Amino acid sequence: MSNIQKALKERILVLDGAMGTMLQRYKFTEDDFRGERFKDYQIPLQGNNDLLSITQPKAIKEVHAKYFEAGADIVETNTFSGTTIAMADYEMEDLVYELNYQSAKIAKEVADQFTAKEPHKPRFVAGSIGPTNRTASMSPDVNDPGYRAVTFDELRIAYKQQIEALLDGGADLLLVETVFDTLNAKAALFAIEEVKDERQIDVPIMLSGTITDASGRTLSGQTAEAFLISVSHIPLLSIGFNCALGANLLQPHLEAIANKTDFAISAHPNAGLPNAFGEYDESPEEMGEQIEEYLKKNLINIIGGCCGTTPEHIKVIADIAAKYKPRRHAEVVSA
Repeated sequence: MSNIQKALKERILVLDGAMGTMLQRYKFTEDDFRGERFKDYQIPLQGNNDLLSITQPKAIKEVHAKYFEAGADIVETNTFSGTTIAMADYEMEDLVYELNYQSAKIAKEVADQFTAKEPHKPRFVAGSIGPTNRTASMSPDVNDPGYRAVTFDELRIAYKQQIEALLDGGADLLLVETVFDTLNAKAALFAIEEVKDERQIDVPIMLSGTITDASGRTLSGQTAEAFLISVSHIPLLSIGFNCALGANLLQPHLEAIANKTDFAISAHPNAGLPNAFGEYDESPEEMGEQIEEYLKKNLINIIGGCCGTTPEHIKVIADIAAKYKPRRHAEVVSA
């Protein structure tokens, strides 16, 4: 049993909040994103948050430390767009290994410092694997429904490179998150299984889908339950949902899967829904109240925050989570 599996049995684990929300506070300019190394780069780099692990490592370290101080057990690496597919926007495909390796290394250094200070509360690093900006099961062209912007194999190869670098950098587990197309996620999961086989290792895997709107489905059309069923053949540490919705709107989808699996259940919702300016207004207390409903209903093993959440949100969530026992895994009855 891995350390994180042991910790999951003892308490509800707290995931960090939004890296992007915290980086916005630094108000980094184009020059900051470039740093010395990329000062003459041929295209604009502002907005490439993953690059900051190389050009502004001190800031990334500070963000991780703030979340650990707030009570997080797990921080995510700054690698949401860390594939050759997503980095093509910045013509930085060649940097993918280094970006992921450095991001994991930074997070692991901070996690080890906190674990050394509080050995009773070990800290973990989740290698963040985003969905990429392409979808494998739908056409981006309404006039050509059969067209695909990416193949399963292209995704598998890109994810494999990211996974290897995250593990080399020290990630304790892998988090395939914000899944809007399950076929993309399956490519990532396939790549993880390949790496596990090749390296003869076992790596805990968290999987987190995204319900995109009030229809209660992912972008590729699956309900929460269908999403669970379609990935249940993989040995997951946890399954759950993040992003797109605030905590209250996410609750019914967690309820739909919580009693149908013996995987741990995770959630990292947004701080409410964005306002007209794309900002998130929900206070830590408001969000905490909604998340407490999850805990009262025995829905959750891992809880954190997505867009708009800060260390202030995570502190409130961690304080609430400490009062409750983790969800007992369901006794899954097969039909």
